[in-house]
Amino acid sequence: MRHNFNNERHRGHHGAGQFTSQQFPIAGSSGREFSPIPGGGSNHNFPSSSTGNNSANFRSFSQQQVQNFCNYKPKRDFNRCLSQHLNAVPSRWTREQAERIRITRENSAPVISPPIPRISEDLWVWDMWPLQEKDGSIAVLPGGWRVLFTLSAPRSVLPNNRHDVARIAYFYSRDGLNWIQGGLVFEEGTAFGSRQWAGSAMIDNGKIHYFYTASGRRGEAQITYEQRIAYTSSGFVSDLDGVEFVNFTPHQIILEPDGVLYQTLEQSEQSESTIIYAFRDPWFFKDPATGCEYLLFEGNIAGNNSEINCGLTGELEQQASQYTGNIGIALLRNNSYTSWQLLPALLEAGCTNQQTERPHIIVSSGRYYLFTDSHRFTFAPGLTNGPGPDGLYGFVANTLRGNYQPLNSGGLVVSNPIEEPNQAYSWLVLPDFSVLSFIDTYNLQGITTDELSNLPESFQIEHFGGTLAPTLQLRVSGRTTEIVADYDFGLVMVSQTESPKCCWNGNEDGPENERCQSCECRNHNDDCGCRQNDHHKCRDYDDECGCKHNDHHKCGDYDDECSCKQNDHHKCEDYDDGCRCKHNDSKCRRCGYDDGKGNDECKYKQSDHRCSCNSSIQFPKLDPNRFVERPRCGCSNN
Repeated sequence: MRHNFNNERHRGHHGAGQFTSQQFPIAGSSGREFSPIPGGGSNHNFPSSSTGNNSANFRSFSQQQVQNFCNYKPKRDFNRCLSQHLNAVPSRWTREQAERIRITRENSAPVISPPIPRISEDLWVWDMWPLQEKDGSIAVLPGGWRVLFTLSAPRSVLPNNRHDVARIAYFYSRDGLNWIQGGLVFEEGTAFGSRQWAGSAMIDNGKIHYFYTASGRRGEAQITYEQRIAYTSSGFVSDLDGVEFVNFTPHQIILEPDGVLYQTLEQSEQSESTIIYAFRDPWFFKDPATGCEYLLFEGNIAGNNSEINCGLTGELEQQASQYTGNIGIALLRNNSYTSWQLLPALLEAGCTNQQTERPHIIVSSGRYYLFTDSHRFTFAPGLTNGPGPDGLYGFVANTLRGNYQPLNSGGLVVSNPIEEPNQAYSWLVLPDFSVLSFIDTYNLQGITTDELSNLPESFQIEHFGGTLAPTLQLRVSGRTTEIVADYDFGLVMVSQTESPKCCWNGNEDGPENERCQSCECRNHNDDCGCRQNDHHKCRDYDDECGCKHNDHHKCGDYDDECSCKQNDHHKCEDYDDGCRCKHNDSKCRRCGYDDGKGNDECKYKQSDHRCSCNSSIQFPKLDPNRFVERPRCGCSNN
């Protein structure tokens, strides 16, 4: 029998009413992962690189941290979460740091040898991401299924043209190794963009939430490179027979570059950059220290590139100023994942690199490891030791905001081998520091990728992988990393993040007497103690079931504390978070910005009367000379 989980809770975490301090094993610590499949055995051929006989390390979370994490509400906690970003400035990946990049035995991936198994017989697949829990742990659906999403294109398309027709496909597997093709995720014509690029997906409260890049516009006659971040959600059907996604909500555009913090397409075109700008690759991240929820993404520094001063001279200055990659971040504003606040970038690579693709964070031992992918051709010219290789690059800091410092001195974590410089790309680090990627072009026999498009189509197809590469295993210690193992092609191991756990059921490694206090109220008398009348529904109440409004009101017209007192004919989308009217014209949809005083921040776009939003939140103006590297005096106290 199939179970439809669209309206049922997944086994995920629920908010707790009473909290104690917690200890939780640190990702990658000693111990062996065991299969979550009922009756299944251990991942016998997939041990963690750090598996051993030593006891596991633990990280402690205070009572307040657990409460912030588990009882987080985007609207109520917005100012708390925003406060750490108000005076923040981005960390920098400097030219000096990039000149320390070296390919070593510790960061060079092994050469991939044939035969190469294919995850699909009819699709090219590349950028991939697993379905994760809200805290970032690898999700396992009923039936024992792990789910992997990938970008895909028909194998009838030449490899170099695959980005122009990309769609998101999914696969599922019980052992994380033998993947079953499930099909395309979105019904054709429902997603934004003429094609979809990389994103992320997480499961929470019985729903799957999808964040993806909408590239171009649906139905456009010619390919364009506008990039926006889109969202939808769905239910799912998962049992012993497989996995399906059902009952999708309408897709929505949730983030666009603002031209102030992040470069727009128009600004990029005015700058005449030879490498396309970026506003893509959304990655959902819940900060274990605060509970605040974010999207990370690849972006570029806002404005005209000519305004940037690299501190170089002549033509080199003009060339280097065109390299403006950054790692962006946005803070969630509402419960429906449709309203976000752009924040100052976490990291900038001005004058150093143009692309910081697929950014993501793994927290380990309280440190924030920020990873991103980059190509050789996206490094700025004039670096003393030449550009870095196609590779996975990483940075580490003690807090989400940084200051981030490059791992291994220059940032390089995984490089393609020197003899196969293009064999893999799109590396993604999972909570146990295992690393996924896909097989790109290989065995080119000395031919450069620039020459590849001029060769026969049969040669291009023969030398493109378009499938999952062997999974690598990192060992991470402070600011250094090394590759210590390579596993089977496309292996996804079950692993958990280092974060508070909110709902103990007595079968997990936590206090057995701690009970879930989230009011589901499906029976109006559940274990959480909700006692409202039958005609009330729990969605009309806050998490403690404390809403006291009249029956004819609906909590959808209220903030999280159900304090809205507008009349029934008003709609909450016409109000700010405190249910204060923001505008008089009902055609103007809710913006999602609130200055705290109820002022109207909606302004019409004359072309289509679509409501645009101008946030009154001000961030520090960045110095255009910040990329000029100051000479060091060389002094020492030794």
